[in-house]
Amino acid sequence: MNLEFPFVGRIKEIALLQRLHAQGKHVLIIGAEGIGKSALIAQLRASLGLRLCPASERLSEICEALEGEFGLDAGELHLIARKNRVLNSLKGTKRAAVFDGASWTTPKLASFIENASERAPVWLCVRSEYPWDIGRIWPLLVRFEHVELKPFHPSESLLLVEAAVRSRMVPADALNIVGWLHRNAGGNPKTLCKLLEEIARGHYDFSNPLALRRLNLDRRIHEIFPPAIDKNEARNRDE
Repeated sequence: MNLEFPFVGRIKEIALLQRLHAQGKHVLIIGAEGIGKSALIAQLRASLGLRLCPASERLSEICEALEGEFGLDAGELHLIARKNRVLNSLKGTKRAAVFDGASWTTPKLASFIENASERAPVWLCVRSEYPWDIGRIWPLLVRFEHVELKPFHPSESLLLVEAAVRSRMVPADALNIVGWLHRNAGGNPKTLCKLLEEIARGHYDFSNPLALRRLNLDRRIHEIFPPAIDKNEARNRDE
């Protein structure tokens, strides 16, 4: 069960990114795993017309994503020709190219991103800004505005649980344990969503303190051993 929870919170970050996009700035979005970088980009993508590379560890997957954004057919072209064509397509555009999931950058990949940044605004979504984590792109980061995504504030965790209850994804008594959910998730939206998925999947009596311990244990077990997908659910996904 992978529920699609509504997007909540990040009001200040959204306003900041909208302003930076209007100014044509390069942006480095920094945050730990599961903190919501991809969700934030998905929320802004349509309104800002962002050109998205959902996977950015290899030049081939970046070219494939941007070719899709520009409606280009790779055909029998060599990767170098594809790269040059994508860079030409980026030239002069005001719409930011977003490289999500960027991590260790090789010299070839860093060179491409630098060339892209000379033609259009570039946004990088990373878990770390340190050179030993980000690779050869690190010297270029002085040109970027840094936007850090921090863990959810308790009020944002409450908004997410309230939205899940309104959507009938989880029972209303989940509102009685919002504080516990926030603390055990450490304010991490992905972990919070996993806990809510466990509530939706199982039957927990929150009047019993042991239920919370079992809930957290179930979440940890399913991180290692994902539950089997129901055949009907799998069929619905394929359709």
